[in-house]
Amino acid sequence: MKIGVDYYPEQWDRELWSRDAALMAQTGVKLVRLADFAWSRLEPEDGQYDFSWLDDVIAVFANFKIETVLCVPVNCPPEWLCENYPEIIQNGGNRQRCINSPVFLEYAKSLTEEMAKHYCQNPAIAAWQIDNKPEISRCSCDACTEKFQNWLEDRYDTAENMNKAFGASRRSGGYREFSQVQLPSDCCGEFSEPALSLDYYRFRSESMTQYVNLLASIIRRYSPKAKITSNTAEYSNKANIYQFYDNLDFVSCDNYPPVKPHENGENDCSNAFFLDMMRGVHNEDFWVVEQLSGIKGSPLPMSRSPRPEMIKGYCLQAAAHGAETVLQCRWRSPLTGEEMFRQGILDHSNIPSRRFFEFSELCKIASKLSIMRKTEIISDIAIIYSPECEYALKIQPQSENFDYISQLKSFYAAFSVFGANVDVVSPEADLSDYKIVVAPALFVNKKAATENLYRYVINGGTLVMTGRSGVKNHNNNCIMEVLPTDFRELIGAEVSEYDPLGKDETTIVDFAGNKFRCSQWCDVLKLGTARAYAEYAEGVYRCCPAITVNEYCGGIAYYIGTVCGPDFYRDFASKLMKQKGVPRLKGLPEGVEVTTRSNGMDDFIFFFNNSENEAVIQLPKAMYSIINSSGKDRIELKPYEMEVLRK
Repeated sequence: MKIGVDYYPEQWDRELWSRDAALMAQTGVKLVRLADFAWSRLEPEDGQYDFSWLDDVIAVFANFKIETVLCVPVNCPPEWLCENYPEIIQNGGNRQRCINSPVFLEYAKSLTEEMAKHYCQNPAIAAWQIDNKPEISRCSCDACTEKFQNWLEDRYDTAENMNKAFGASRRSGGYREFSQVQLPSDCCGEFSEPALSLDYYRFRSESMTQYVNLLASIIRRYSPKAKITSNTAEYSNKANIYQFYDNLDFVSCDNYPPVKPHENGENDCSNAFFLDMMRGVHNEDFWVVEQLSGIKGSPLPMSRSPRPEMIKGYCLQAAAHGAETVLQCRWRSPLTGEEMFRQGILDHSNIPSRRFFEFSELCKIASKLSIMRKTEIISDIAIIYSPECEYALKIQPQSENFDYISQLKSFYAAFSVFGANVDVVSPEADLSDYKIVVAPALFVNKKAATENLYRYVINGGTLVMTGRSGVKNHNNNCIMEVLPTDFRELIGAEVSEYDPLGKDETTIVDFAGNKFRCSQWCDVLKLGTARAYAEYAEGVYRCCPAITVNEYCGGIAYYIGTVCGPDFYRDFASKLMKQKGVPRLKGLPEGVEVTTRSNGMDDFIFFFNNSENEAVIQLPKAMYSIINSSGKDRIELKPYEMEVLRK
């Protein structure tokens, strides 16, 4: 595991560069990320490039054996470019450029080419990053509108085909020409066109992917062996991550865990799910290029300060879930600009504080983790994440509080309670090695994904599906079949009626007589070849099946027609793991997360106390501590502390 920092030399006097590099090297920093927002410094005037200052700072760090992650800073165009060509500015938001603007693309290509030519032979460049958190924003400029219209024409060939796909009869017969199509608004519900809106998401995601790939191809022209990435984060406007990273060399992301429990809701108190999602994109380790290093501020009010052990613990949590390199954001707290209250490792005072000493300890631990360089996470359980289903459910929310990602996290949390490794994968991923696969709310039905799930169950897999599966076709229109449409045969049941419960609650009772509260959604199921796993216990649906289980060919398919609380998912996960022979760690203290990495000979177990309470764990046998270089038969963890044991 390598530890690095984000550094902004253009914000500091030159005499600080060497002092900072010396302190970083002494601390254990191996990488710096540079030039993230430096376009105006690299091209101060149109066509006039100045790389001398960047050359100097790269050389300073190289002298201390610190490598550089070089950013192509196309995220923030210089003021002269915006003033001379205002058409490059997108409408709204803090991302200043429109990636579909022909003028912007020419300047972005020119900057990328000049940087690639200049640095292609520099041995200090460890990797390249294109742009910064490139969101698929809603720009409605003429260039975006025209490009979207052309995208639709390429997709459908004729307006008649598009109208048929959209079901556009509500528009008095639909569109006569592609030029009549306007960009969808941010409105949902009756003011949106679901088919058009989902296509617009696809267009924006493809545009962002093409843009990044275009710049990457320029770098590869001059440096064929360059390692190239771009970063994403856990926000609602990210591109389809499976497409976005398809032609990049590795996945990288930003990781800003909440600094107090339940800051973002009950299922959001751990970033482990997001980290496993990033690992699942390429099914391999990834990088974190921005990691929490202090108080978060700008543009929102400042957050609480990270508690002791958080900076170290959350970085090691990322490593446990597949981050082979982590860069803290940032080395210094800025003195000016909109992010001046976003803390770095060093405070405004320039005096090392608690966070710095904790970071120093992190670097020491990271060097000990080199023993795990060739380990991998082997999982018996997978959860399917579909970017298109997530977006389609945002276009048309199904009921109050019904949230796609929260459902995925509910299952993830339930399996994690028992110390299981869990992969988060695409609907078309190879599922053959998993004992359990969970596919919540596959709202948009795609043939390849459907065939993948059938194939998995036919070959002996155990599949869990939920309500709102098979509702829409690929065009985001409802299917005129009994729900869950193509999955009816697989689950051995059908939905005879549904009720969007929202915040209202009801009760289910399972085959063993256990009762659980549920809300948000209520599918009333009619049994075919399936049998009831649980029934509604009250109200007008009393005694109607709520959850079913069906033996299909060589495997088993469950269907959960409602949304339950954590107690149900834990009970359900425990039963499934027992049936499938997946090991369960019982009695883990609340908030303790366990991840296992293996090299085929040794297992390395990460115990992370992601809570504000001390935790004590009695081990079944003595194990060797990688961190403390000693044998242990009992672990005592402070809040947010990590222990790594070799089994």
